[in-house]
Amino acid sequence: MPRRPVVSRHHVDSRASSSFSGLPILLIVGAVILVCFIYSRSGGIGSSNSVTHVEGDFSCTVEVQNTIPLLKKAYGDAIHKVLHVGPDTCSVVSMLLKEEETEAWGVEPYDIEDADNRCKSLVRKGIVRVADIKFPLPYRAKSFSLVIVSDALDYLSPKYLNKTLPDLARVSAGGLVLYAGYPGHQKSKSTEASKFGRPAKMKSPSWWVRFFVQTSLEENDVAIKKFEQAAVKKAYRPNCQIFHLKPYN
Repeated sequence: MPRRPVVSRHHVDSRASSSFSGLPILLIVGAVILVCFIYSRSGGIGSSNSVTHVEGDFSCTVEVQNTIPLLKKAYGDAIHKVLHVGPDTCSVVSMLLKEEETEAWGVEPYDIEDADNRCKSLVRKGIVRVADIKFPLPYRAKSFSLVIVSDALDYLSPKYLNKTLPDLARVSAGGLVLYAGYPGHQKSKSTEASKFGRPAKMKSPSWWVRFFVQTSLEENDVAIKKFEQAAVKKAYRPNCQIFHLKPYN
């Protein structure tokens, strides 16, 4: 009767160890791939997900939140007293209030019936106001060191835009930062009709530049350069148009 081949224990162990020796490497590689995937989905600064998409909608207000570190680099001490104007201003104000030596206020141009308790608390404290920006803001000239506007001017007709943008510059002492959508951005028409009263009309960069000239507003070259330098270091790519303007003298 033929004898079965005998496989030594040492030989079995060596094969088992060699098959399992590659597992730690595979686990490490898998973990790295998973982390990269999660980061890319989380909307890390400069990623395409820093613009919120909800039922075809998007928000440049999220872009403001993502670029607060860049604004600090560009404006330095001017970040100490900030006014944000735009939808979901409560989220921006809440983030700014977490920054050291920073005071923040907000103007919500639209209805906040669906706002959470945190936002309603900011309204009760007078930190956030609900106000129609087609009319003069309830602040004195140069009340804030920096004014940031997002997702608000795209809904205004030229008739009101001619008044609103100069008024925003009026209440700023150190600068005005405007976040606006690109013409290719499409917003949810159903959301717009119910909340904003009219669809957004996105303007091209050249349109905005001409409008700034018409309203005697100058672009802030110093802030633009500092912001762009900080953006390069962070590998940040804007999803919205960002304009840096000087305040009125």
